[in-house]
Amino acid sequence: MSMTTKYDMTRRQILGGFGLTLAAVPLSQLLACGGQDLGTGGTSWATGGTAAMTGAGSYPNPFTSNPGTACTLTCEQIQGPCYGATLVRKDISEGHAGLPVRLAFRVLDESCTPIPGATVDIWHAGPAGIYSGDDQHPFCNPDDPESRAARWFRGVQTTDADGRVEFDTCFPGWYSGRAIHIHFTIKVAGNESVTSQLYFEDSLNDDIIGTQPLYNTRGQRDTLNTADMVVAQEQLADFILQTQKMQDGALLAWKTLIVRSSTGTPLCEAHSQYMKDLMDSGVDPNDASTFPPDILNP
Repeated sequence: MSMTTKYDMTRRQILGGFGLTLAAVPLSQLLACGGQDLGTGGTSWATGGTAAMTGAGSYPNPFTSNPGTACTLTCEQIQGPCYGATLVRKDISEGHAGLPVRLAFRVLDESCTPIPGATVDIWHAGPAGIYSGDDQHPFCNPDDPESRAARWFRGVQTTDADGRVEFDTCFPGWYSGRAIHIHFTIKVAGNESVTSQLYFEDSLNDDIIGTQPLYNTRGQRDTLNTADMVVAQEQLADFILQTQKMQDGALLAWKTLIVRSSTGTPLCEAHSQYMKDLMDSGVDPNDASTFPPDILNP
């Protein structure tokens, strides 16, 4: 792709590829509470944020199966321009009233051996589809001083002896041009091993976005997993979180992540062809200084 082609792309396409066409919804809309029975054991989805996780002490361990002796590496996707300073903490919600989610990750190497002491850093948009923080590109939280002053939905934890970490958060909101997703980066011995993104099943997204307070007032999202421009569609299944509704109405979501035991091991990637073409044109999706002028100054 030529540099000229980069500028011929539509603004919506490029911003969608970066994950920048964010919905500017006032933080004040994140105050409602409620519930909806979806027929899973008669349990309604919980609302009110992580404070509603009344049964958290009895959530099951999702990593009971033997992973074997040969594990396939988790491949790279873009970091994006909305990464920012984080905090060491398990509960990353900062009191938001969204649908509560327990995220559980287990970090293994290629031989399926747990990696203790690895750091797992995650970040995602809030229920309104906006990122927090004042150290990313303004597109990440346009005209929203409350979001820029906050650090919600960002956190880092260190894996235990079994390679596990947990985060308590709220279900992410959608924004135009992207499937609902969670970013993560994993470092081993202080060195970045992989940075990528995770997704929820579209049926679960439809359920929550269509029925739950805070989410259902914004209308249906415009991008399904199968239309996302960041992840290679043939590898999408590798990045889908497993999920289960808990008895208290919270969502348990989990994923085993396989990282390189040595940074000398080649890193696999799961970029879409669109994203590859964009990067080949000279655009770095993690660096706003490389974006076309008409994107930075619409």
